[in-house]
Amino acid sequence: MKNRKLLVLISTIVAVLLLAGCTNSANPKGGASASPSASPSASSGGAEASPSGEAAGGGTITIAYSQGAGQTMDPHEAGDLTSASYAFALYDQLVTSGTEEKDGKTVGRTDQIAPSLAEKWTVSDDGKTYTFTLRDGVKFQSGNPVNADAVVYSFERVQTKGEGGSLYQLSNIQSVTKVDDRTVEFKLSAPNHLLLKYLATFTFSIVDPSVAKGQPDDYLTQHSAGSGAFTLEKWDPASEAVFVANKNYWKGAPKADKVIVKYVKEASNRELLLEKGDVDVALDIPPKDVESLSKKEHLTISSESTNRIVYLGMNANFKPFDQLKVRQAINYAVDQSKLIQDVMYGQAAPMTSSISSKSPAHTSEGYEFKYDLDKAKQLLKEAGYEKGLTFDLTVNSSTQDYEDIAVLLKADLEKIGVTVNINKVAPAQYRELINNKKAAAFLGKYTSLVNDPSYHYGFLLDSKGASNYAAYTSKAVDDLLAAANVEPDDAKRTELYKQVQKQVTADAPWAYLYESNLIAGFRDDVKGYIFYPDEIIRFVTLYK
Repeated sequence: MKNRKLLVLISTIVAVLLLAGCTNSANPKGGASASPSASPSASSGGAEASPSGEAAGGGTITIAYSQGAGQTMDPHEAGDLTSASYAFALYDQLVTSGTEEKDGKTVGRTDQIAPSLAEKWTVSDDGKTYTFTLRDGVKFQSGNPVNADAVVYSFERVQTKGEGGSLYQLSNIQSVTKVDDRTVEFKLSAPNHLLLKYLATFTFSIVDPSVAKGQPDDYLTQHSAGSGAFTLEKWDPASEAVFVANKNYWKGAPKADKVIVKYVKEASNRELLLEKGDVDVALDIPPKDVESLSKKEHLTISSESTNRIVYLGMNANFKPFDQLKVRQAINYAVDQSKLIQDVMYGQAAPMTSSISSKSPAHTSEGYEFKYDLDKAKQLLKEAGYEKGLTFDLTVNSSTQDYEDIAVLLKADLEKIGVTVNINKVAPAQYRELINNKKAAAFLGKYTSLVNDPSYHYGFLLDSKGASNYAAYTSKAVDDLLAAANVEPDDAKRTELYKQVQKQVTADAPWAYLYESNLIAGFRDDVKGYIFYPDEIIRFVTLYK
């Protein structure tokens, strides 16, 4: 079969140094919109690490996270943003997301693909065979070669994992075969226009088989076996993780000598540590504090629009949400503008579809849920709830904006005779409830790691989606998604996704709340931050 070659730009060749030694391990113990300052940008576009010979910044970067110190070091099991940052620090992928220069700073482009462990690739005319050529001489941190055997092993391993297995199935990968030491062939069951973007995610990190094979199944939860820019020094999931620069990294050593991640639950404590200089970066700055912190000396606040959506999920397997008119009534009772101002202080945008407005194919067609309490009352009456109803709303206690949203929703819904019991639970219990679809109603947020409707819907609203916590089922939507996934024409695929959006909005499994910004605080001496719309911080470019 005749192949059409994708032309790939290869970056300047860097010297490849060997890193001897064993894999690292860590043993865990048991009103108005503000105008934040520009974020500290990377000084050079597209580079993930300092080119060989460039002077390194050195020093230690300390980052305060709000959602914990990570759930795992295993890239194939990672499902939270903290663990995703760890995976990108410890491992490489066949391809990587691109970057571009915009308004004087470097920004990440998850919709663009650049070479990484694979230096080039070809795609067959039918779109079902991808052949990758690996770079010569790249080593894992153990000193073992990154070769075709490692790639085949990694993809055999990832398909057996919960998080990774879902994306593997979504990718249509049928087989991964070694052609020779530097060549790997991927066979797909059907064409997939997103395959390269999927391969750039942390989920498809390449693992050293000589380290992982023969170990317990959960070995990589606490150990690393990658070829990445950092090695793992220690990790306590309850408090912190420490990463040390791989000075022999094949792309060039990171500029920072060490990166420390600290779990600081309370936002006020993260802000205080940032102001005192005890941390260099503080994530999840509350929107209400953006304006005041922006005026502080030696601080820079970055507030960037993302593809993160925030929604109220309603499970139709529970009464009263088995009735469409009840779900529609809830939608009409949501005052998005009030949520954006009172909860997000202007650091958010309206949500008018089940995908972000930053996503390709986004449309607001079919969205008619303007704030209308009279309409909401009428729908409840038609549904047989003229005297009102009561439901439990499950809320993650670790997320302050969830609590703020719940209080406002409770007050608004009382106006139409709906009583909301706020069920505030710990993060672990929250995950258990929504993962097992045992929450009748819940507050959820989602950031698509691949900014495309196929990925987004494949997880969230496909009947078999791993993150379909509202247990939404629609044969019409499933059929449209299946057709879109194999449609090679961009325009036709876009039309299919627009039909999906209109159908989901009509079925109202969610009440749309808003699209939120990613807000982070930096000390002024921090350099090299690159914002990516997937919200995952890449440690490799940071320095001071």
